[in-house]
Amino acid sequence: MSAFRRVITGHNASGLSVIASDELVSGVSLPGMPSIELNRLWGADTVMRYPDTGTSPVYKNWFAPVGGFRIAEFTIGPASDAVPSHDDADGARQLAQAFPDLVEVMDPDVPGMHRSATIDFIYILSGRIELELDDGSKTELNAGDLVIQSATKHAWHNHWNEPCRMLGVILGAHYEPHKGQPR
Repeated sequence: MSAFRRVITGHNASGLSVIASDELVSGVSLPGMPSIELNRLWGADTVMRYPDTGTSPVYKNWFAPVGGFRIAEFTIGPASDAVPSHDDADGARQLAQAFPDLVEVMDPDVPGMHRSATIDFIYILSGRIELELDDGSKTELNAGDLVIQSATKHAWHNHWNEPCRMLGVILGAHYEPHKGQPR
């Protein structure tokens, strides 16, 4: 499991800047997909106020609503596809409990393909990953690359021998399908 050190600044009672929180935040393997790990680093469902206490805002779902955001790390293991098994009802239930709304955005007809009503800024920290879009295109991404995903239907595939670590900022957005475009 990877871990991030999360340092949060805030203000004391006198208004001086202080370190309000300093802790390790660890990822969780996806049920039924042990080579895929997600790490919720920070997020909110509404416009933020200064978190002077260092306390993480409360949010439940994996994806942010309009006005909300998430910061997360994604690790996709070597030679794996980010494809949940639709045949594993118990795994799907565990996944839905651990990461509410993640299963709902998956395309049941194309395992791994998904779309959320978000704009995602994905930075590749290490390794390589293939980004597949629903038009059939496949783009290899490497450490240092940045993807800005605008509510596009996509899947991630790791065909290499090392994990791929990605850092994502996920912003809730209004999604309006193009004419004739499936949801």
